[in-house]
Parts: sequence; C-alpha cells; structure tokens
Amino acid sequence: MDQNAIDVAERAILSYLAQHPSSADTTEGVHHWWISGEPLPGHMDVTERALARLRDAGRLESVHLGDRVIWRLGRQAMR
Repeated sequence: MDQNAIDVAERAILSYLAQHPSSADTTEGVHHWWISGEPLPGHMDVTERALARLRDAGRLESVHLGDRVIWRLGRQAMR
C-alpha cells in the first residue's frame, strides 16, 4: 500500500477535524467529505488504513452505533 497516500489522508483527516472538532462520520463519509479534496487514489483502503493508524495513535476513536462504525476525534486528542 502507498504509505505516502496514507500519510496524506491522515493529514487531511486531522486538518478537517482541527476545523470541525465536533465532526463524526462513517468511513465512507470520511473518505468522501473529509479528504475528498486531497489528491489521493480513490481507494477506500487508504482511508481505512489512515483511520486505523490515527485510532491506534489515540488521535481518533471509533464508536459502534448499530451496524455502523462512526469515527470522531479521540478524547485524548481533545485535551
């Protein structure tokens, strides 16, 4: 997988959340709305990998609501 594309996606996600810290969305929503303006390959796996890395670093958290997973700024990142 293209690590540069994942890095670009991570920066775009964090930039979006810096401007909209209360935002929360599904993986698909993040892919289409939070990083849609970035020059990334259109593959969802880049977005999924970026979200997972940010979650593992404590920057984001994922919340299960029914059969959906919602991504938002991690509580540690809000401090």
